[in-house]
Amino acid sequence: MIGWTAVTAAGVHRAIDAVWRIESPRLIAGLARRVRDVGLAEELAQDALVAALERWPVSGIPDKPGAWLMAAAKHQAVDRFRRSELQARKHEQLVHEFEAGSGAGAWEGETALDDDIGDDLLRLMFTACHPVLSTEARVALTLRLLGGLTTAEIARAFLVPEPTVAQRIVRAKRTLAEARVPFEVPHGAERAPRLSSVLEVIYLVFNEGYSATAGEDWMRPELCEDALRLGRVLAGLASAEPEVHGLVALMEIQASRSRARTGPSGEPVLLLEQDRARWDRLLIHRGLAALARAEALGGAHGPYALQAAIAACHARALTAEQTDWARIAALYAKLAQVAPSPVVELNRAVALSRALGPAVGLALADELTDEPQLEGYPFLPSVRGDLLEKLGRLDEARSAFERAASLTKNVRERELLLARAAACARASRSPSHE
Repeated sequence: MIGWTAVTAAGVHRAIDAVWRIESPRLIAGLARRVRDVGLAEELAQDALVAALERWPVSGIPDKPGAWLMAAAKHQAVDRFRRSELQARKHEQLVHEFEAGSGAGAWEGETALDDDIGDDLLRLMFTACHPVLSTEARVALTLRLLGGLTTAEIARAFLVPEPTVAQRIVRAKRTLAEARVPFEVPHGAERAPRLSSVLEVIYLVFNEGYSATAGEDWMRPELCEDALRLGRVLAGLASAEPEVHGLVALMEIQASRSRARTGPSGEPVLLLEQDRARWDRLLIHRGLAALARAEALGGAHGPYALQAAIAACHARALTAEQTDWARIAALYAKLAQVAPSPVVELNRAVALSRALGPAVGLALADELTDEPQLEGYPFLPSVRGDLLEKLGRLDEARSAFERAASLTKNVRERELLLARAAACARASRSPSHE
């Protein structure tokens, strides 16, 4: 018999929310393997949550909440299949599996979260991030199914209307069903691009938390935490994949700077101006260990591992002045070979400016001004403004900062860029500059 833990009425809903965040990915993954439909699996999980919200405030939180939820979902599934008049044979087969034979043990409350749960979670990750879905749909579905976030929470995190997120999720589940995407871990030639899609989604979530593209806040730490949690789970499930460890290393090291990236009023603090004593040494240690695992698996030149190696250069420097900019520039050159992109070249320009002087960096940045991919990208005029300022070309620097401010959708970043533009304007009018 399931035991019960006493929880005050005031705290029971908070406790249920916490349980749901922890248990829902495993619950949905286990259900999806059994019903062979991610959308239906989530509906059954939601039905189980409704049952918990009705019963737990009265009865208390069960000792094994995951098993309780799985048992509740099992009953919902059997009832639903029995009522349905469609696909009668399939439903009859599934009911039989749930109530007898190999399916019976797996559905028992005490053993619901069985030994296959790791494989189920991995299958769910690959399914939610399937390339048949748009990037926005993959992100929303992953946060919904694997992050345990509500539609409203996802909408708030990405500053989009809640109905838009809801539509993305509904369409994503419909697309997976219509495309008959199998609930499985891909093998052979398909595995690498599918894994790349999973990593891309996790890093997109992390980046939106680390440097918010829009809104009032410079950072959204909860998204970083969600991405890190997913990355760590994936590293445990796919431990032989070097790029998984490379991504985890990159996120751990970048997340280590979070406390130092904002000032007392939430204003941005740039990397070289941060108080490194506020960097989280435990996260740095974890990141360096993950990078070492990626390198030991032969993945030193993977795109995420190279970015992690760049982040490690900053992490190992006790002061900004000790940063090995020559090595960082060399790592960006390697990254440009394996994952060529104008953004990588722009970052290499910054590293070269630190290693060889602002004129060298500006020359490379100027070559990128006609790149279509960087049109509307605020970091390009921001970098040019910084280098022009260092070269004493203050009027041009002011104009570049103002251009960058006009392109960003983040309020905090805009304020920082306009403040730098104003500082250049004041300096250009000073007698020492005339």
